[in-house]
Amino acid sequence: MPQVVVKGVPAWVPHLRLLGPGDWTETDEGWTAALSREAAADLSARLRNLGMDGAPFDVRVTPALKRKVVRDARSVDARRRRDTSPGFTRPDARLDDEGRWSLTPEKLAFALGQRAPTTVVDATCGAGGNAIGFARAGTRVVAIEKDRHRAELARHNARVYGVADKVDVRVGDAAELLADIDAELCFVDPPWEGYDAVRCELQHLTVLSHILPATERFEQVWLKLPPSFVTADLPGFMPRAWFGHAKGDKRRVKFLLLARPDQPASPRRS
Repeated sequence: MPQVVVKGVPAWVPHLRLLGPGDWTETDEGWTAALSREAAADLSARLRNLGMDGAPFDVRVTPALKRKVVRDARSVDARRRRDTSPGFTRPDARLDDEGRWSLTPEKLAFALGQRAPTTVVDATCGAGGNAIGFARAGTRVVAIEKDRHRAELARHNARVYGVADKVDVRVGDAAELLADIDAELCFVDPPWEGYDAVRCELQHLTVLSHILPATERFEQVWLKLPPSFVTADLPGFMPRAWFGHAKGDKRRVKFLLLARPDQPASPRRS
């Protein structure tokens, strides 16, 4: 069987969840295992043109795979990507173009809510996916959105999910409004402007850079950022990788959650 070596997996990422089954061993070269040709080709296809923590994944297979095996694996991966963790699942929910690709998957938004304290401010709520997830888990949310149209989408979607009484949507600049809001947790899911799947730095996330100083007054701060984000740009924040749950993305990191001062607590018990 081919020998596979994978470089670029951060120490804080659960390697089996990312790489898949195998007798993986960590060496100076990276994570290594003997895999079938099909499994090696599949792994190479999944990690192709991706990176984490600012570094590209490097998958090396010895002996090299035949071109047909590689092409077939890429075709399978392309088809698999169609079955990904859905955003809103209720048909009356509304999204704009940005929300269609950036919305946190519904189950993951709810899982975040289960780990949150009882009061949250969502500083960049967009169409309301995260705010609704927090509210459905029993949290009261102040949701801030600078764009008035997107704020109306958030209000509409909160009504669709039956949590309008728990989500207070406010229109304005979070950097200004946060000073007058009391909450245990400040959550920021900024636009991933010009998202690069291999390397994303703090300087590329201009909305986050604008808002970040205003978050310092909060006891807890969570940032939802691209998998490729350079975590060293935010010292003091602890990263955690969040994977999809559908067949097409269960081994893909959907986003990073950077938390200050600690990683999110265990789910709250109702």
